[in-house]
Amino acid sequence: MRRMIWLLSLLLLLALLALSAAALCGSTGCLRPSSSADSIGLLLSLRVPRALTAFTVGALLALAGALMQVLLRNPLADPYVLGLSGGSAAGALLALLAAARLGISSNGIAAVGAAIGAALAVLLLFGLVRQSLRHLALSPLLSSQRLLLTGVMLAAGFGALISLALSIAPDSQLRGMVFWLIGDLDDARLLPIAAVVLLLALVWAVLHAAQLNLLARGESFAQLLGVPVLRLRVMSLCIASLATAAAVAMAGTIGFVGLVVPHALRLLVGNDQRLLLPAAVLGGGAALTLADLLARTVVAPTQLPVGVITALVGVPLFLWLLARSRA
Repeated sequence: MRRMIWLLSLLLLLALLALSAAALCGSTGCLRPSSSADSIGLLLSLRVPRALTAFTVGALLALAGALMQVLLRNPLADPYVLGLSGGSAAGALLALLAAARLGISSNGIAAVGAAIGAALAVLLLFGLVRQSLRHLALSPLLSSQRLLLTGVMLAAGFGALISLALSIAPDSQLRGMVFWLIGDLDDARLLPIAAVVLLLALVWAVLHAAQLNLLARGESFAQLLGVPVLRLRVMSLCIASLATAAAVAMAGTIGFVGLVVPHALRLLVGNDQRLLLPAAVLGGGAALTLADLLARTVVAPTQLPVGVITALVGVPLFLWLLARSRA
């Protein structure tokens, strides 16, 4: 218990430091104690909402990744492996394309499209693997494989829809669509909704962490100890889907946070979900906040898409973690 409190306190301190640095520094430089009223206005109106958006999105993705890794019993799974982010991204881009064709305002249309796309992806996934989930107790490995392969095929299909939307988009919309697709944290209008989703998902995860620990040891073992395996797996998938949809609706598709952060924390703190799940929230939020800070400052005043930073950092870091875990 003492170790858990110490580790979570350390991650909380890291998250607070990341939020402070992201709020004080940006593409126009860092604020100083003698900053003018305009600088304070910039801090409150732009930097603080963006920092909170980055933290919330990173926390949602990392929590979804940790749940997916337990659900599939695969430490290399991430929120995008089942096609959930692809459905959200395809829905958002098609909604933007429809708004451009109809000549209507695109404000908020991407978030609506992302929510619809995520809902469609979840419905398709549940419809296609419903029989496998029912026979989970008889063949847990086959059920997980079918779930994974179905998600991969859905992701490929949604990827084709994304390519179609980009290929027929007008030139005036194309740059904005591509920028959003690889990560855009400028829009904080959905922050209150995403924060509520994060809070509800975290509360559910913490309350069911003990059952998830048993599930991670095997479906048969968990069933023998009275865990409602089918309901727990379905709810884990729903919570991970909801968290992913909220993150994509806010910021587009940002990779590697949901894969690298839970995997790295598992190597650091172990596989106890009572510690790993809240640690993933703090670690994922801090990681994306720092990545966004780099995106805004590394080639200032030009701002890079945050997804570029997470990929450039995530690929070598993940390869290093993979080599270390094999060792």
